[in-house]
Amino acid sequence: MSDTVELTLVSPVYLAGRGDPGWVTVPLHRASGWSYGHDPLMPRVLLTSPNQQAMLRIDPDPDEPWWTISHARTDDQPAWQATFDAHTPVEIIAAFTDALTNPRALRAATPPTAPLRQAGWRDDARQSGLVSPDGVVRVEYVSEHGLDHWFITVTDGRTPDDELWEACLDGTTPPHLVAALTRALTDATPVIRDPKRMPGLGVRHRHDVRQPVPVETVAFALENRVKHLTGRHPQPSTPPAQLPSASSPGRTP
Repeated sequence: MSDTVELTLVSPVYLAGRGDPGWVTVPLHRASGWSYGHDPLMPRVLLTSPNQQAMLRIDPDPDEPWWTISHARTDDQPAWQATFDAHTPVEIIAAFTDALTNPRALRAATPPTAPLRQAGWRDDARQSGLVSPDGVVRVEYVSEHGLDHWFITVTDGRTPDDELWEACLDGTTPPHLVAALTRALTDATPVIRDPKRMPGLGVRHRHDVRQPVPVETVAFALENRVKHLTGRHPQPSTPPAQLPSASSPGRTP
């Protein structure tokens, strides 16, 4: 029996295809304590944060974004919502949810476009926003009719009709969460995909490398991710066990 499996290492991540949704949902539940409340008769997933303020919804509607992450209004933050199309790579969404659930997240007002400019993204000559060096991704901040939104649009690079996926975030989304997305877009680290489930669009700009990957690496990747994220949360201290005194009723001499 072989101890490796033939997989594809894909870069850039924004052209890798959707991936396994469990990369997002399992850590939210196991590492961050989000509870789930699914209707077994409906093809959707609902996860709610421990404080009941944030919710992740995965709804496989072909005419609507599959992923919706929403947060209620708080004393210092307006309500906001972020949506992602079905083909958004799970690593991109995970960057967002990891930042959302990180108790040590840096909430400084770092411009979300800073990671893009540092990676050599250029201003879009045709409209507002920044474009990736390969011309595939456009990130823009749009103000229309009194509403502000961030849009991330990924196309095949030929025409707007060759869209691979899109994300839309309310303008009230905390800047450090938007910045987590833009950093993820510039991450050059290849991601693993099943070669039989690679998307057909974006091939011209995608770098694929088929190679054997240790089965153990694949099998424990999600478990290791959960352990890493669990370590970000302070664990409640356990008081030392009390030794029974000599007068304890249950003690035998």
